[in-house]
Amino acid sequence: MRALFSYGFAFLILLFAGAWFATGTLVQGGQGPGNGEKAIVSVIEGEDHGPIANALGNAGLLAEHHAPEVDPNLTIAQRNEATTGAAAPLQSVRTQTFTAQPMPIEVPLRGRTEAKATVTAVAETAGSVDVVHVTKGQRVAVGDLLCTLDQGTRAAAVAQAKAALAQAQLSFDTNIDLRDRGLAPPNSANAVEVALAQAQAGLDNAQAELDRTEIKAKVAGLVQDPLASAGAMLNPGSPCATIVQLNPIVFTGMVPEAHIGLARTGLNARIKTMTGQSVDGKVTYISSVADNATRAFRAEIEIANDDYAIRDGVTAEAIVDIGTAPGHLLPQSVLTLDDDGVLGVRTVENSVVAFYPITIVSDTREGIWVTGLPISADVITIGQENVTAGQHVEASPATATTEPTAS
Repeated sequence: MRALFSYGFAFLILLFAGAWFATGTLVQGGQGPGNGEKAIVSVIEGEDHGPIANALGNAGLLAEHHAPEVDPNLTIAQRNEATTGAAAPLQSVRTQTFTAQPMPIEVPLRGRTEAKATVTAVAETAGSVDVVHVTKGQRVAVGDLLCTLDQGTRAAAVAQAKAALAQAQLSFDTNIDLRDRGLAPPNSANAVEVALAQAQAGLDNAQAELDRTEIKAKVAGLVQDPLASAGAMLNPGSPCATIVQLNPIVFTGMVPEAHIGLARTGLNARIKTMTGQSVDGKVTYISSVADNATRAFRAEIEIANDDYAIRDGVTAEAIVDIGTAPGHLLPQSVLTLDDDGVLGVRTVENSVVAFYPITIVSDTREGIWVTGLPISADVITIGQENVTAGQHVEASPATATTEPTAS
């Protein structure tokens, strides 16, 4: 009983499907437009507009066949001419006028921060370290005392030189008095003048040697290793302390070969570090020699760092403001490709489509900055994919929108 029910249900499905197919159309190709199309029910009946076909047609279940709008007797070339030729209706497009604006030219650079200089304060005379006046990480100014060496006999040498100078000065004064009274020959002045000069030089040398026991900072910055320890023996050239000059600090990056012609010193730049700091600076150096591996040129941007917040060696990105040039700010949607795959935009000039290859300079939130267009261009914003260069079109202004402007 269950099998009989299943077979019966399947038969009903087949019957329904057959009736549905009978309302369709049999198409025999190769006979031209409008030919070879015949209702399946007419094929079954053996004649057109049979009783079954009429009944299905009156019920609205039979597919209707309409005569083609194009004369089937025309050739393919004649049909193409009728639909796309000069006699065909013009393709409608929408346009928007874009005018050239000052386009900012910015070159991005990736690099890192570097100290302006790393200076080692060294001893200029031999001696043991008596006192170290600074600690690692301490800020120092020019002239701050870093280390003091044991003076030894240097103070005594200064005192002895002062006494010798006083004696030479007394002899010089006495000789002048005697020559004024005629008691000493005139040529005796040379000897006392030489003796006085020697005594003065001796004092200067002794004082300089004593001053060398105090090692002072020649630049401002932060004290870093290596740093001498009290009691250590220093020879001439031995380091007392290392000073990292962080104000100003320098950003170093590589300028690509394609942009080196635009680079010059004095340009403004914005620098953002990986630590989230944003600062302004100026380009102070551009190398004249390219890197052998990358063919890029080293550039340095000097940054004020009064609070020493920016550290040496931090990864950063700089945007160098090269200046401005005429360009157009367009929405991305108007860009298209020609038959050769060239990127550009289609415009309308005197109701004729023109194609302009463009160069994308930068991509911003307001749109894309491009070059390659006339000063003023009626760019196709709707329908640019349906027309080709040289085609006559019916252009109408797009819905009123505000032309993108640089912020």
